[in-house]
Amino acid sequence: MQTQKGRRISDWGVHLREKQKARWTYGVFEQQFSNYFDLAKLDKGPSGDVLLQILEKRLDNVVFRLAFVDSRAQARQLVNHGYFTVNGKKVDIPSYLVKPNDVIAWVKKDKGTPEFVANLTEGLPKRPVPEWLSLDVENLEGKVLSDPIISAEEMGIETRLIVEFYSK
Repeated sequence: MQTQKGRRISDWGVHLREKQKARWTYGVFEQQFSNYFDLAKLDKGPSGDVLLQILEKRLDNVVFRLAFVDSRAQARQLVNHGYFTVNGKKVDIPSYLVKPNDVIAWVKKDKGTPEFVANLTEGLPKRPVPEWLSLDVENLEGKVLSDPIISAEEMGIETRLIVEFYSK
C-alpha cells in the first residue's frame, strides 16, 4: 500500500488502518474497541472472528441490521433516545450486547407511533435481514435467533491485521 505522495505505508500503518476501519464502521471509540478485543481474546474461537461477533451483537448494530434505520449512526441516536425495547424493557445504551432469543422492538408510545417512526419503517425491510435475525414487520420487532454468523470478507475487514495490531 502507498500513500498519496507515493511513500510505502509501514506494516504498523496497515494494521492501524484496518483497526480504524473496523472502529469507524461500527462507530466505537478506541477504549471500547480495545475492551471488546480483550473480551474476544478470552473466548475459545479465533480472536478476530469473535471480535466481529461482539461488534455485531451491539444493540445499535442489531437495530441497523434489522433494517429499521438507514445507518448505524441513526440507530445509535434512536437507541440513545430510548426508542427501542429489549424483551419489553426500554434500553437506551447503544453498546448493550444482545443475546439469542432477545426481542428488539420499537417503544410503544401512549399517543401511538411517532410520525418519524412511521416514515422510517415505511417499506420495511429496506435491505436483506441477516439469517441470525428475524423481522416481524407488522409488530415492528425483531428477534435474535442465534449468535451472529458473519465473515470478515463479507464486512471487508481483515481481522487478522487487527489481531496482529493488538499482539504487538
